[in-house]
Amino acid sequence: MKILSIETSCDDTGIAILEQNKKIKVLADYLSSQNDIHSSYGGIHPSIAKREHTKNIFPVFMSSLKKAHLLKKGKTEINPETDIILERYPELLEELKYFFNNYEKPDLQKIAVTTGPGLEPCLYVGINFAKALAINWDIPLIPVNHIEAHILVNFINEIKEDVFPALSLILSGGNTKLFLMQKIGVYKELGSTRDDAIGECFDKSARLLNLPYPGGVEIANRANKVKKSQFKLPRPMINSNDYDFSFSGLKTAIFYELKDRKLSKKEVNEMCFEIENAIKDVLIKKTEKALLEFNPKSIFIGGGVSANKKIQKALKDLSKKYKIKIYIPKYTTDNAVMIGVAALLSPKSINYDNLKANSNLNLND
Repeated sequence: MKILSIETSCDDTGIAILEQNKKIKVLADYLSSQNDIHSSYGGIHPSIAKREHTKNIFPVFMSSLKKAHLLKKGKTEINPETDIILERYPELLEELKYFFNNYEKPDLQKIAVTTGPGLEPCLYVGINFAKALAINWDIPLIPVNHIEAHILVNFINEIKEDVFPALSLILSGGNTKLFLMQKIGVYKELGSTRDDAIGECFDKSARLLNLPYPGGVEIANRANKVKKSQFKLPRPMINSNDYDFSFSGLKTAIFYELKDRKLSKKEVNEMCFEIENAIKDVLIKKTEKALLEFNPKSIFIGGGVSANKKIQKALKDLSKKYKIKIYIPKYTTDNAVMIGVAALLSPKSINYDNLKANSNLNLND
């Protein structure tokens, strides 16, 4: 069984094709990044991101079909609803009509698409593209929760051990959440950020330091150049009696440290060192508190910030201390592979007409 998956929740346009037999095999995985476009803004500009998704999704789609050897000359009868579905995307409509007039339905049995959380205008590009394909190919369309996908991509290589209950930590530009996972599809949210997400904090901190976007990568690179820091930043909510996070106060503290002061290159690196450590310390303290309270058998992490090496090492050290397994996915940043994996492992059925974007979609919705 083959599935085509689509991811457009933020600023990366991703399409992947997976095949599931006994294992899940990635036949194609393409991603078009908008980092260079948004770098001048220091963050994501939603209307520009939507425009770029509309421009990039068809070429990425064609590249994926070619890579998976699923492009076959022929013709697909165009469903009249296609015009209605893509009426707000005239160029994309013309591209798909060209495709249907020149290629037959590929050997695909399902389509999966991110429906939230994310930026609603961006989500709708992927949703409407997926709807148009599914209606013309007459195959099921599976809605996928972006957060669940970050967790379930850990299972792409057949995790056979008894891993439940598990702690799941989501660290991304839009989300910072800690879940207790009883099994696939059953999650209890223990805590979440009350303001800025962890990736957002990295990006905003980098902007205060006049560093390029994406900020998390730049801060990590500069932090690696020093061994200590003269700066001391707060660790917000590190001792709170809950599992919530708060990073806006950290950003404010950085603002006041920099006020009326010009840092040398070495001082910038030291500030990056302290920013990274402040964030890491809070994450580790909250995770350890959950380990002691819930006694899980494993830890899963996901999201773009989970690629941070210092955070990875601290979590690995924590897992060794408590003698439990930690799973760090190969696919950390937003991608379509994780959307396909989630659709295969936790499928949901929905009528096309009810498929809508939900920018604030919760994991149990």
